[in-house]
Amino acid sequence: MAGDAPGSLPVQVVEQPRLLKLKESFIAKFGSAPKFYVRAPGRVNLIGEHIDYCGYAVLPMAIEQDILIAVEPVNNDVVQLANTNSLYLDFSASINDIQIDKTKSQWHNYFLCGLKGIQEHFGLNNPTGMNCLLDGTIPPSSGLSSSSALVCCAALVTLRANGKTLSKVELAEICTKSERYIGTEGGGMDQAISFLAEEGTLLSKSKGLDWKKMLRLQDVQDKLGVSLEEMLTIVEEVLHPEPYSTEEICKCLGISLEDLRSQILSQNTQNVSTFKLHQRAKHVYSEAARVLEFKKICNEAPANAIQLLGELMNQSYISCREMYECSCPELDQLVDICLQFGAVGSRLTGAGWGGCTVSMVPTDKLNTFLKNVKKAYYQSDVQRLALENNSLFATKPGRGALVFVEA
Repeated sequence: MAGDAPGSLPVQVVEQPRLLKLKESFIAKFGSAPKFYVRAPGRVNLIGEHIDYCGYAVLPMAIEQDILIAVEPVNNDVVQLANTNSLYLDFSASINDIQIDKTKSQWHNYFLCGLKGIQEHFGLNNPTGMNCLLDGTIPPSSGLSSSSALVCCAALVTLRANGKTLSKVELAEICTKSERYIGTEGGGMDQAISFLAEEGTLLSKSKGLDWKKMLRLQDVQDKLGVSLEEMLTIVEEVLHPEPYSTEEICKCLGISLEDLRSQILSQNTQNVSTFKLHQRAKHVYSEAARVLEFKKICNEAPANAIQLLGELMNQSYISCREMYECSCPELDQLVDICLQFGAVGSRLTGAGWGGCTVSMVPTDKLNTFLKNVKKAYYQSDVQRLALENNSLFATKPGRGALVFVEA
């Protein structure tokens, strides 16, 4: 249940090869045994791209690939971090003086985000020092939330080491906020939000609403009291398909260019001259409707459920590519290959502009599917082939974060 704390599971480490190997590596590194282990999964978004920050629901799935950390609380004020992957360097710092450098996306900074989030939530003046050894199986920079998994894992590590408890919902909220320490709301996401904020303002203005209070596209829908389908009709009526210039936006809202830049545009879109408001709004409202339909099909389980779900995934991809324009040639190629070799549905995920695809494949076609995708996409490119072992995999829905203790 969401209101419950993350589970704690007793295990026989000698019967768990990965845990046993991690324990042995921990002892070799720190000279003592870990007291507990914490796991947090990566996740993939089945459907619902670029709509969560507009106020709409998405359908993520925890995957089997994860972040696993062996932990030993210690009687000092030092946190020592090590990684089984030699590419990631060791790190240590005073646990009472956590400094996170936003300009450097070093792996330990994501751990520090989770740690700092728990410290600040509880106001811990003398938190427990820790020795930690991390092992990860989530491909980095793949759109599968390896960084978020590390933040969540670190928060649960810190929570357990300091004898505190929180519900899963509370932990998720803290981790969402604490990830901002590393600046994850910046860059391309800021730009996307700015585009969507524009759509909300013009739609609000056209319907006589106070556009300054409409921060998200869902706010517009809620205020108008209409369905998603009706919002799509309104988009067609109000927003023209041609890009809006800053001058046209200012004229529609009755504000100056200076007001537009100071009140609406984010820092990194100050010099953007055109905005595709019709396309972005159409994607958000149609994608939100697809999420609800996806959930309905899962609940009702009609005989052709798999086919229907696959069609929704395909529609989502087309909208991401054509309306939101967050695809790229490599993702387009990979989606085409996946559909060609047996995927019922395939779409980009992880925000886009690179990242990964998620495909729904019947179990009896899985081995052939993986073999053909490897040949068609990876073996045609030397650089891709070098990454294939960690980049192409099948997964079932996984379980959420939890603590392992040696039985």
